Amino acid sequence: MQIEDIIAAPFIPLSVILRDHAERRGPAIAIADETARISWADLDTMLDRVAAALQREGVAANEPVAIAASNAVNTALAFLGALRAGAVAAPLTSTAAPATVLAMLADSGSRVLFLDSAMAAGLEGLPFPAQVQRIALDDSDVGVPFSKWIAPEGAKPEERLPRPEDPFNIIYSSGTTGTPKGIVQSHQMRHEYVRRGLGSGFDDDSATICSTPLYSNTTLVSFLPTLTAAGKVVLMKKFDARSFLELSERERVTHAMLVPVQYRRIMEHPDFDSFDLTSYRLKTCTSAPFPAWLKADVLKRWPGGLVEGYGLTEGGATTNLVAHKHPDKLHTVGQPSPGHVIKIIDEDGNELPPGATGEIVGRSPIMMNGYHGQPAKSREMEWFDADGNRYLRHGDVGRFDEDGFLILMDRAKDMIISGGFNIYPTDLESELTRQSAVREAAVVGIPSDQWGETPLAVVVLADPAADPEAIRTEANRALGKTQRIARIEVVDELPRSPIGKVLKRELRDHFGGNPIAQTPVLSSDSKETNDA
Repeated sequence: MQIEDIIAAPFIPLSVILRDHAERRGPAIAIADETARISWADLDTMLDRVAAALQREGVAANEPVAIAASNAVNTALAFLGALRAGAVAAPLTSTAAPATVLAMLADSGSRVLFLDSAMAAGLEGLPFPAQVQRIALDDSDVGVPFSKWIAPEGAKPEERLPRPEDPFNIIYSSGTTGTPKGIVQSHQMRHEYVRRGLGSGFDDDSATICSTPLYSNTTLVSFLPTLTAAGKVVLMKKFDARSFLELSERERVTHAMLVPVQYRRIMEHPDFDSFDLTSYRLKTCTSAPFPAWLKADVLKRWPGGLVEGYGLTEGGATTNLVAHKHPDKLHTVGQPSPGHVIKIIDEDGNELPPGATGEIVGRSPIMMNGYHGQPAKSREMEWFDADGNRYLRHGDVGRFDEDGFLILMDRAKDMIISGGFNIYPTDLESELTRQSAVREAAVVGIPSDQWGETPLAVVVLADPAADPEAIRTEANRALGKTQRIARIEVVDELPRSPIGKVLKRELRDHFGGNPIAQTPVLSSDSKETNDA
């Protein structure tokens, strides 16, 4: 099966594609981690054995199968084997608090949980549901050892080919805005993701590093296209900049999907320029704001193209910034993908004209079925245009420039309303990080007796001797009167989700307990300067 055939087809089940590749690619490596490798032929055999074992356990078509484990070959086998069984892969956020993992498990309705000893250690002492069977992917004693559980060699599952609308996986939201929700993505939605990704230079010789967890959509949008193209996936259990560079050189990596904090750590590594990265064809980025200066550094020093993608795990619409073709647009997230429509609406749900700033809504062939078991939450995500077309709310504020490139202002929930003025934290963060003494910055709104809310900056210093008050003063000189920062707090590092999103809710909870009652005065017109 050729890539062109997959791109042209309205729908082909993933298991059919993988079996076809196995017949053609045989001994070539399909998936590797830092200690194990599996060929295409063995991958196909193992997926049959996992699928047959799941069916033996009574797992029905479209029944969720939970997975909570670190990146490894066996973790990938559990994910792909569940699909071959006709079930739904439900990878849980294994780095979440143990009680949250159990809540996800309960929400999914899974009767089978693949896990490893690290995950089991976190769950120890908690009330684990008796009806859920535990299978230890690392062959430890935290469940039935995987090597003993799988069906015997030569076993074949009953073929259960999915319909396009059937659920492919349940991805749990990161929980940065509260309790994680199960996002149900269909086989058709995944096929559309893959068709889009295959145009990025994937083929038999491609090799992709996956350095974020398999429970993340960020990972799956590179993991699945690589396998669909019959390439090789290299899984990292835990990201480390030097290990990433060593793997890239050793495995002759062609593709990588990274989040911005990973790019920063890689580019800051003192030995970066000593590694041979000439095998790279394309690097992609998503999940969090990607500073323009960092994009420029990647373009200058790292071979291969660079594309930033913007969108939601839930779907809606996506944009792509092909940075190596548009170096003058690094402050944007690019243009809508073909067949994707983005509109900007106001607080009352009215569509706004081109160039206006407002909430982003989008529609495309990539749209979730809904949140698992939460129809009311699903409806909250929807917006319908005058013709009745369904869009998903992105939860972000933005605008289009004169060339049709989308500029993100901020998350709607992170926007600060101070004295009646809208303040976008990204504007303040950009001003702070212009200063060489500031390595990273996050701005949140905290209570103010005078203005309702006021900006607080939390920074990581590049120069430990720098004066935070001097940094604040310098930033406020460049900011508008209504934008000025009331206070700066210094931390060793910003709290982040496992895929690199800054957890601003944690910053607000930690630093915003007591309202600022008195305004620090920086100028004679301070009454107009929004707590500055």
